[in-house]
Formats: sequence, C-alpha cells, structure tokens
Amino acid sequence: MLVDSHCHLDRLNLEHFGSDLAAAVKAATELGVSHMLCVGIDLKTFPGMMEIVKRFSNVYASVGVHPNEREGEEPTITRLVEASRDRDVVAIGETGLDYFRSTGDLEWHRQRFRTHIAAARQTELPLIIHTRDSMDDALCILEQEEAQDVGGVMHCFTGDWEDAKRALSLGFYISFSGIVTFSNARDIQEAAKYVPDDRLLVETDSPYLAPHPYRGKPNQPAWTRFVAEKLAELRQTNLESIAEITTGNFARPFKLSLAENPA
Repeated sequence: MLVDSHCHLDRLNLEHFGSDLAAAVKAATELGVSHMLCVGIDLKTFPGMMEIVKRFSNVYASVGVHPNEREGEEPTITRLVEASRDRDVVAIGETGLDYFRSTGDLEWHRQRFRTHIAAARQTELPLIIHTRDSMDDALCILEQEEAQDVGGVMHCFTGDWEDAKRALSLGFYISFSGIVTFSNARDIQEAAKYVPDDRLLVETDSPYLAPHPYRGKPNQPAWTRFVAEKLAELRQTNLESIAEITTGNFARPFKLSLAENPA
C-alpha cells in the first residue's frame, strides 16, 4: 500500500467524481493509496477541513497557515497548539518560506515560520515544510530554532542533493511530488536517487502538481502511484519496494499504526 503524505482534500477538483469526495478517496484506494494526510493552509478553513477528515478513517490532518496566506487569522503558538489537540491532527504545517510569491520586507514571513516551529516543539508534533526559492533560509531557520527536536517532512522537495543532506541532518524526511516525474527536474531526480530508504516519502500535493502523464491537469491522491513508480525507476527498484518503504516511513514520524484495509 501507498500513502499520500501531502494532499488537500478540501480543495480537490471533483468534476470527474460527480462532486463526490468519497469517490475520489475510493479511486485512490483502488490504485493502492491506503492513507492520506490532508494538510491545512489557513485557520479559517481548518474546521471545514476537519469535517472532511472525520468522514474517513484513513485520512489524517495537519494544522497550519501557509506562508503565502496573507488574509485571515494570523497563527499564534497558542492557537496552533489548541487546534492540534484533535486526535486526528498529526503535524504542524504546512509552514515555511516562499520567496517566489512573497516579496518586500519578509520578516513577518520568517516570524510566522518560527511560530510554527515553536508550536511543534511545544506539542512534540512533526513539521510539514514548504519552500520555494528559499531553501537556504528555511534550513537556517530550522537549525536556529532547533527543529531537529521534532523533525518533520520537507514537502514537495525541489532542492538538490546538498539541500537534502542538510535537511536529513536535521532529522527530516524528504517527500517527492509529481515534480520528480517532470523531464526537466534533473536536480530533484538526482536527489531522489540518494535519499536513504528510511527517509523517503511520496505525495501528490493534490489538486496541484499532477505527475506525468497528467501534468497540467487537476491532481488527485490516486496519482501517488505515478510518483512512486518514478522513484522506483530512479532508484532501480520496484513499486512494491517503494510502497513498503514509504508507508513505513510515514507511520514513523506521525506515530501511526496503519491498517492494511482501512474502513
């Protein structure tokens, strides 16, 4: 079985599923994706997202405010800690730095990141890290704030092998999305060859970043399989091995016991 370690079920395009989220989840399980982590990006939509998570025994949640979110409630340590008390919340994030969409004086950006790290340290939950054009600064902040005490996931990894080694030294897992299937993603593909077996994860980030051969279309958790198949090719192994490795790796930082056939 496979695990989609990062998706946004509350934002899926359900046009091809008759507007039925359960059908999209079923389509994923039919392609071997047994569990999913639905990742929070703001506090306004968090309650609605949790209503979705509660519908499915094989879906978990995280709480956080995405670095690109400028509207709505600004997260505090107290607010994040309170939201994380729900038993289905297994991580803090997604959080991090995004210098592609955010410009100007970004001290607020970095402070928000530090707030999430502090909340993770207080709750002892792992972090889910977003980076875009910001890898060095993000890793520096993780080091400064001693994020190795909680660890977490470098979501949708887009760095090179040197970046991956720094993240690994902090105890983080490296998660590859559909980007690793793109023909021009050579640095990412090179890093994917060398990440140790015990730190490897797969994800879709659906509805974004659909893998080849569906690039440009709305993504869905079922397509975790195509990411895993590409990793198997790059690492000269088979899909079954990647599935076993990444599913075990998902269970470890999130402290989960995954049922083979979730209800």
